[in-house]
Amino acid sequence: MSGPGPHNLDRVPDQDGYLIINGDGAVMASSGDLENDERLAGILMNMVRLASRIKINPDKPETFKRLSVIFDDFMYVVTISSSKVYVSKRRHNPREAVMA
Repeated sequence: MSGPGPHNLDRVPDQDGYLIINGDGAVMASSGDLENDERLAGILMNMVRLASRIKINPDKPETFKRLSVIFDDFMYVVTISSSKVYVSKRRHNPREAVMA
């Protein structure tokens, strides 16, 4: 399930692939390193469901906006919009600490 679509995820800088997942956890579109990666889609959907249930401040309802899972060389950036989960795998280039 790949190909360009109205989501413009192909234009994200430093991206190595993407997934678009529906509310049932099925991959609707994908590309690059994440092409048809149903296993990763399931793992990330479980993380999103868990993050959505966490109440940081019980007095102020907040909605889930973005989840970042960061590794040494890459990261997954996960967002929700229109009942779909958008995942972008991006290269991670941490800046080195400046020594004075």
